Parts: sequence; structure tokens; C-alpha cells
Amino acid sequence: MGDTRTPSSKIIKSLGLVFGDIGTSPIYTVGAILLFLMPTVRNIFGLLSLVTWTLLVIITLQYIWLAMTLSDKGEGGTIVLKTILDSLLKPGIAVSVVSVLTIIGIALFIGDGVITPAISILSAVEGILLIPGFEETSQMGILLLAALIAIGLFLFQRRGTDRVAWAFGPVMVVWFAALAVTGIISIIGAPQVLWALSPVYAVTFLLENGWASLIVMSAVILCVTGGEALYADMGHLGRDPIKKGWIVVFPALVLSYLGQGAYVLQTGTTHNVLFAMINNICPLILVPFLILSICATVIASQAMISGMFSIVYQGMTTRIFPKMKIDYTSPELRSQIYIDAVNWMMLVAVLVVMFEFRSSENLASAYGLAVSGSMLISAVMMTIIFFLMRDPIKFCCAGALIVLDFFFFLATLMKIPHGAYFSFILAAIPLILTIAYIRGQDRLHELLQPIRLEEFLPRFEQGYASLNKIKGTALYFISDIHSLSPYVGQIFFQNEIMYENNVLVSIRITEKPFGVETHLDPNLATGLQLFTVETGYMEVIDIVALLESRGISEKTIFYGIETIVSDQFIWKLYGIIKKVSPPFVQFYTLPAEKMHGVVTRVVM
Repeated sequence: MGDTRTPSSKIIKSLGLVFGDIGTSPIYTVGAILLFLMPTVRNIFGLLSLVTWTLLVIITLQYIWLAMTLSDKGEGGTIVLKTILDSLLKPGIAVSVVSVLTIIGIALFIGDGVITPAISILSAVEGILLIPGFEETSQMGILLLAALIAIGLFLFQRRGTDRVAWAFGPVMVVWFAALAVTGIISIIGAPQVLWALSPVYAVTFLLENGWASLIVMSAVILCVTGGEALYADMGHLGRDPIKKGWIVVFPALVLSYLGQGAYVLQTGTTHNVLFAMINNICPLILVPFLILSICATVIASQAMISGMFSIVYQGMTTRIFPKMKIDYTSPELRSQIYIDAVNWMMLVAVLVVMFEFRSSENLASAYGLAVSGSMLISAVMMTIIFFLMRDPIKFCCAGALIVLDFFFFLATLMKIPHGAYFSFILAAIPLILTIAYIRGQDRLHELLQPIRLEEFLPRFEQGYASLNKIKGTALYFISDIHSLSPYVGQIFFQNEIMYENNVLVSIRITEKPFGVETHLDPNLATGLQLFTVETGYMEVIDIVALLESRGISEKTIFYGIETIVSDQFIWKLYGIIKKVSPPFVQFYTLPAEKMHGVVTRVVM
């Protein structure tokens, strides 16, 4: 048997890559909850118990145990749950419902992904106000500093998540150690807060306050922000390092929350609780801790950005999103990627959110709706999966989580008048674009029927025998030899363009990082060859050089482009998406002077 132990380096990487978001929640969660609560002993015990058990149930049970047993080639996330469900369900209404849930879940995750960096960085930078001499720092000054940090973070992404994790992991080790140690020191001053570890105080709080407790629950949800990203990031490191990393992270978070509760009981402070607690313990460590917290919030943003790359990548492979240029940054894991377009769109959205809400307190009022919505959709999808897999224990647990997640979602709906509507706006943009793209692709395939190989070959042979041929060799890019793109038929049968030698080129990306294999079938038909390339996902292949090694020198390279014409809004939107999406041939090394895009005008 092989060694199943996880190297400590991978656990440290997991702290840097996937736990940043949930690890910085202590900066703003307690303060957000205390906006709705008087800091009485009963209330403090109630909120601490709610936070502790929410972390335990949502993260440990829903994500670490249940969700992470469901993966596709090591990947996690809403799209992976859809892929699993598609394999278990028969085609019909159920599959359509799952598809709708998936699209909504992705849209909410993207909305969450924009707010997370904004609130994390802003909340840390606002700690500057507690430093002597900086109390009068203007809000605009704080915003500009937060914006500069965000810009620096997004500029760093091109280096790849592997390098990011190596840089950030040790910082997060120090961060979690600081949370745990300062929490313990504060607990010593009011050790009675340890009683709040009992779930009795959470249940009592909910029963005593009834529906009014939903307001508090809408803020408690902030302690588990990052759970969905944690699952989506699974492909970057694998399940085991994340599971073992949580064993380190969970106690550190609970100690910090208990320490903040103890500090509030002693002083009655309700704003910037974590930084005020640090200042109370030792004013000399406030500035170093503040710098550390800013570093940690940058890392928190990284967890969400990495998760966003993963979700978009999965969307492209399952044809929910249009193709975008992907840079593979690791020879070990195909899922460690960088997507330029996503990176810069996220940066713009984060800056807009920062300057729209201006403070972390305002953002806390808007935050949580997308988080709870994503959690609820994941719980519903997991429940269906475990039912279809006939796993009664996991089915019952996932079913119970639906109830809990629904109450959190109901609670966050109460934030809509206070800014949570912005989550809907942020989620609505990718939702509309995704629906337009999926419906557009379906409609396009209806209008442009691919040509079956068995139908194509007789017509090609007839044309090759009767038409005048152009000297030289032409290449035609196809995705599937058995179902040819319509533009190929347009060239041969409508435009009657026939070269002496015609080569169909098919490229398939493998699961391995490196290695290129080619296969040439010279006798597909008279004058027609098939050239197949199997390439590792990190290879930058030179098609022309590969062909030359087979004795083929091309004169012209053809590829298909569709232009959408319509008066309807949804098809116009689809046409814009098609126009701005780069054709796949741009992802390969090809001579520009030989390229010819064959435009098919499609009226929708």
C-alpha cells in the first residue's frame, strides 16, 4: 500500500489557498452581529454558540464531509454536482431543473466572489483608525488604500495559484496562530464564555427571540463565508489537505470568536471588536497585527478568486460558458489555472463595490445573500444525489441541511432593503449572460446541423472527382470527425473550393500536463486526410511544425466563425458574446497570413 499521509507542505498550501476567506471572517462577523444585539451576557453567549455551531455544521458537515465526497476528476463546485446529477438522472424535466439550479448557483457564487474581496480588504484597512495619529484618516483615504491593495492582488494572479499558495501559506499559519493566542489571552479575562460552546445557548436564543432571531442569523452567516469557495477550490489541492487544514483552522476560529465575546463582556465594545481586543491586550502589537490582517484579507480574496477560476473553467468544459484563454500554471494539477478575462472583470467589479458601499459596515449589511443562496442550492443538489445513490445516512444529513440553509437564506432576504439587492444585481449579470449563451448555442446547433461523416464522404469524393482543384494543401479545423462543422460543407459543397490535398485537423486535450501524440490517416478519402493531435494541457503546440514532421506543408488554414443576426434582445446578446469570444484557433501557434475564417451568417 502507498503512503496515504498528506505532507505538511500541502496543508500549509491549503491554509494559503482555500482558508483565507473563512479565516478572516473574525475581523467583521462579531461587529456585524452586534449591530442588531445589545451586548448582554445572554446575547453574547447566544451569538457565540450560534457562530460555533454554524461553523461546525455548515463547514464540517456540509462541505468537508458531504460535499467533498462528491467530485469529478478531483474538482468540486456547483457544476460538478450538476455533472454527477446528469449521470444519475434520466433526460427530462428533472435534468432541466438541475440545470436551472446550477446556473443560479453559479451566478450567486460569482456575486459572492465580488463582495468577498471588497469586504475583507476594507474591514482590515479600517483597523488603521485605531492606530494613534491615524484616527482622523478620511474614508476616501481608506478606500484608496483598499483599492491599491486589491489592484496589487489581481496583478499577482498571473503567477499561478501554486506560487500564490506557497507565498500565502506561511502567512496564514502566523494569522491563525495569532487568532488562537489572542483569543486565549482574552478568554482568561472572562472564562465563563467557554460555556457558549454548548449548543443549548444557540437553541435557547433562537426559541426566545423567535422570528426576530432571523435578523441576527443574517449576520451569523458571515462566519461561514468561503465555504462554497472552499469546495470549488478542491481541484487546486485535493480533498485531504483541505480536510486536515480544517482541523487546524476550526479551533483557531472558535478561540478568536470566544475571545472577542469575552472582550465584549468586559468592555461593552461593539465596533472593530477584533482590533479593539488586540489593542486592549497590548497596544504595541496592534500595528503588526493590523499589517498581518491586511495580508490575511488579501489571501482571503485569493481563495475566492481561485474558486472563481475553477468555476469558470468547469463552465467552459461543460459548455455553460464561452471559451476563454486559459493559462495552466501547474504541471501537477490541470485545475491550477489563470483566466485573464475573469481576473480583470473581477477587479473592476470589486472596485465598483468598494466605492459604492464605502465601508465594511455597509457591505456587511449587503453581504450574505449570495452565500446563503449558494449553500442552499448545494444542499438541495447533494440531497438528490445521495437519494439517487441510495446512501440513507448522507441523504438524511443533507436533507436536514436544506432546512438550516433555508432559514439562513430567509434571514438574508431581510437584508435586501439594506443593500443585499446589490448581490442580486451582481448575480443577475452572469445569470443573464449564461442563459443567453446556453440558449444561443442550442439555437445555433438547431439551425446549423453538423454533417455526419458517412454523409460527408460520398459528397466529398463526388466533388473531388468533378471540381477543379487548387494546388497545394488546405487545413480544416474540426472538433469531432464523426460530426463535422457545417462550415466545412460550406467550403466544399456551396463555395466549391477544393484543394489538391485537404487535411481535417482535430485536437484533443488530455488529462496529462505534457506530451504530444499525433496520428495521420492518409486514406480517409481520395484527397482527404485526417490529422489527430492529442496534447497535454500545458503544451503550447505548433500545429504547422507537427504537420511538417509528417511531410505536410499547408497553403491555407480554414476555421469556422458564426455571425448572429437578430432583432430579439437575447439573440443580440448572444451575438455580442460570440463576437468577443476568441475563436479557438487563437489558442494555438498558427501563421496568421494563412488563416481564413469562414463566416456563416445565422439569422435567429
